[in-house]
Amino acid sequence: MEHQSPQEDLQAKIESLRKRYEEDGQSFATHLEGALHSRYINYWDYIHLDTLLTLQTPKTDFPDELIFITYHQITELYFKLILHEMGQLREANEVTGDFFYEKLYRMNWFLGRLIESFDIIAVGMDQNQFIKFRAALTPASGFQSVQYRLIEIASTDFINLVDKDCRNKYSDYATIEEMFEDIYWKKGAIDVATGKKSLTLRQFEEKYSRRLLRMANENKIKNLYAIYKRLPFEVQNDEKIILAMKRFDTYININWPLAHYKYAVRYLIKESNTVESTGGTNWQKYLPPRFQKRIFFPSLYSEQEINDWGKTWVETEVLQNKSPR
Repeated sequence: MEHQSPQEDLQAKIESLRKRYEEDGQSFATHLEGALHSRYINYWDYIHLDTLLTLQTPKTDFPDELIFITYHQITELYFKLILHEMGQLREANEVTGDFFYEKLYRMNWFLGRLIESFDIIAVGMDQNQFIKFRAALTPASGFQSVQYRLIEIASTDFINLVDKDCRNKYSDYATIEEMFEDIYWKKGAIDVATGKKSLTLRQFEEKYSRRLLRMANENKIKNLYAIYKRLPFEVQNDEKIILAMKRFDTYININWPLAHYKYAVRYLIKESNTVESTGGTNWQKYLPPRFQKRIFFPSLYSEQEINDWGKTWVETEVLQNKSPR
């Protein structure tokens, strides 16, 4: 093929642009004239920097609350990226093994960075300040992260999110609405003093229950586990994909909650007295995987692996490291 000159290349691009506008019923000349008056894009406008930097609004005068709120906003942005990858899998007309692995690899990478960065809370923030300013955040809680709940729902068959002590009462014909009443995280938001739903949970349900139920129903056959089970047999048994699935499962259901648990053990237990969470959640039972046995992809594990779920992490990261650094 003969190499085009710069002028010929420019003419080809102009012609392609003209065809694009005409195919959409648009006037090429009008859009070209508009381009003459458009301003060049710049970095600060593209990422809305001025707006972004106004979104950190601490509720107290403690300096390190800025670190706390900024880190949680960063976390939510990572959650958004994970949901974006899940959405591409869910909406794809055909999911190949390579495409499935690529999306799973990205999601694992995002989760890995989140887990590694959690020490920003434990190391990069003065804990005495945290103990003081956290009272001003009540009843808000990370428990109320709807994006995290959406990731869970988009990951697995809904029955796997039901509290482990309630799963046996549901048949294959149970509706999402029925199982939703026994979803595991509702059990973790019971007020430890009254035994009733905490205000944190009541607020969350009022704002997000409809959205979560809609997402759950839409993901019956489009969740990550369901998509995996529709892959060709040889792809399902590809060791690379199995390891990536297990890593995703471990990141969300062991490493992420236990990073919070490890922090809580260090800083919310003082002189043998447990400090209540801002949302009144029973975090001692809510966070540890050994209590929940929450597993997204149960068919990928042996019985022994399921029995020991989360055990190694607790033994090495929590029980051997109770004292603050």
